[in-house]
Amino acid sequence: MVLKRINWLAGRLLTLEHTSKVLADNPLGDPTTRLLDVWLPPQYDKAAAGRARRYPVLFDLVGYTGSGKSHTNWRNFDENVPERVARLIHERKMGPCLVVFPDCFTALGGNQYINSSAVGRYADYLTRELIPLVDREFRTFADRDHRGCFGKSSGGYGAMVHGMKYSRYWGAIANHSGDAYFDFVYRCDWPNSLNEFARHRLRQRKEGQINVVREQKALEEGFDDGRVRRFLNAIWKKEKLSNAEVHSLMNLAMAATYDPDPEAPNGFRLPFNLETGEIIPARWRRWLKHDPVNLVTRYAKNLKTLHGIFIDCGWRDQYQIHFGARILSKRLTQAGVEHRYEEFSGTHSGIDYRMNKSIPFLYRALRP
Repeated sequence: MVLKRINWLAGRLLTLEHTSKVLADNPLGDPTTRLLDVWLPPQYDKAAAGRARRYPVLFDLVGYTGSGKSHTNWRNFDENVPERVARLIHERKMGPCLVVFPDCFTALGGNQYINSSAVGRYADYLTRELIPLVDREFRTFADRDHRGCFGKSSGGYGAMVHGMKYSRYWGAIANHSGDAYFDFVYRCDWPNSLNEFARHRLRQRKEGQINVVREQKALEEGFDDGRVRRFLNAIWKKEKLSNAEVHSLMNLAMAATYDPDPEAPNGFRLPFNLETGEIIPARWRRWLKHDPVNLVTRYAKNLKTLHGIFIDCGWRDQYQIHFGARILSKRLTQAGVEHRYEEFSGTHSGIDYRMNKSIPFLYRALRP
């Protein structure tokens, strides 16, 4: 059902309402009815001959804390994604295509676009529900050879992993600063999160002698002693989160994504002992199994079927993702997977302008 139509100088943005069966009864209680923005190029509504034309389609996977509408809303001193694509088409840097903006936000601030018993089946949501919905409602080339996805940060991770695991749905992917090399990207921030969770420890700390063995024993297997649940309950009631709280929530979102366990408190395990800060090797190995740098060899065959792989990262990325991007490119090369890897002078923030390169790249890989 179309709820709203926005007329742009070039192209149209439609908002559809979709009720998901895949996300029904998701463990976080997140909404199953969501709004899906779809941008149509100006050529889509041209005269009779044009209205019979079909188009490639791109899915925009937004980063952590974002949703599809964060890329279609008005932007100050910048273009939103529909405006950017319209300009690129007008400048003849690419041909016309549709762009889809899924809403995959969760109570944990987002997800990594994969299936998790602790978060929801977001890979299935994209591939089994939204792709058929878009192909049914719009004049797309309804095949993987004319369909691609792109994203930044968590969205870049999602695009990369979908190119690996779900290549039967995607013909090309673009990964901007996507999470990779977890030992650098995530591990260094966990001490800050442990301190944040400690504020919600049931028994407040007191000066004096401490029996550390007794205090930490129940936490050796990555279980929550209640402080994580109290942290979540507290921030879900707040109107404004601190930077430390957002980063701590992000670490929990990753734990719920990479190490779900229906039998554990909150439905997932933690990679560090909440009391001593010791890494829990068995739990961390579960994270590393989802690290793109460790997945290349396993999915090289799938990656080689893609018509295009674009990866880039700023060499001043504050989360150190440029190291992971370099390792990812190195392992792709070693596996014989053709790809384009670029670096630029930038951080993790304010890099939407890099779509000026990636989106035309995707169009060229997917054009009829």
